Amino acid sequence: MPHDRKTALLTAALDTAARGWPVLPLRPGGKRPALHGEAACTRTGVCTGGHVKWEQRATTHPDRIRAAWATGAFNLGIATGPAGLVVVDLDKPKGSSDTPCGVTTFTALCERTGQPVPPTRTVRTARGGRHLYFLAPADVRLHNTQESLAPNIDTRAWGGYVVAPGSTTPAGTYMLEDDRPPVLLPEWLRTLLTSRPPSRGLTVAPIAPHSSRCATAALNAETAAVATTTEGGRNARLLAGARAIGRFVAWGDLPRDVVEQAFQGAGESAGLPPAECRATIRSALNWSIRTARPRETA
Repeated sequence: MPHDRKTALLTAALDTAARGWPVLPLRPGGKRPALHGEAACTRTGVCTGGHVKWEQRATTHPDRIRAAWATGAFNLGIATGPAGLVVVDLDKPKGSSDTPCGVTTFTALCERTGQPVPPTRTVRTARGGRHLYFLAPADVRLHNTQESLAPNIDTRAWGGYVVAPGSTTPAGTYMLEDDRPPVLLPEWLRTLLTSRPPSRGLTVAPIAPHSSRCATAALNAETAAVATTTEGGRNARLLAGARAIGRFVAWGDLPRDVVEQAFQGAGESAGLPPAECRATIRSALNWSIRTARPRETA
């Protein structure tokens, strides 16, 4: 019954918060936060001083949790960064793809590095994947990654959340598979997650040799600026940088895929989520290419 469902989710939320893990309500039957976005913010209540995002609104306070879940059978999210967690998400490819699932690629990664699959708290996801819970190292601030370890392996840390056990989606229910306490993130995984990726700067000769120095210098300067931008202005700087370089793509001086890779690496280095980087870069380049003036009039 709906009432029983709501009670079970409230109990799960309170139990999770009792571990010291801040929780947030997710849409009933879904995985998105059930909290207003910035565009719909009325600047009242907790947002009186400005819009407060979901990561800051996640809470361990029992009264706030009871008040939230009293209004609906919300699924449950755990804000991984504030919870001091790193969750390795071993995804299962959608459809009938022959692509290996995250469990398979993670096992292969462990074998390649000569490490055992680390035993830790494990949740079976609605689609049959796995969430491996680890305690985040205290001396480094890890952020989300997308397939940086291997295909179909993402991680959730600062800036991310995971759907907690007991939550249900049309694909199924998230279920606790191993109830042991999370162990500290293994050193070898920490090393892989904190190692800088190889430079994604310009690695091939520009198409137009007469513009190579100018285009290359501009690309290097813009990506360096993006990579060193601090939180609060990173996306705007990425957008501006990609728009500035788009004209060189329109003129044929730089291959688009090279520019995209360079800005993707810079954006991720600054701490932006990979998916956000890709969307911003694509939008910026499309706009710049569409509006670029001919070279002789620029």
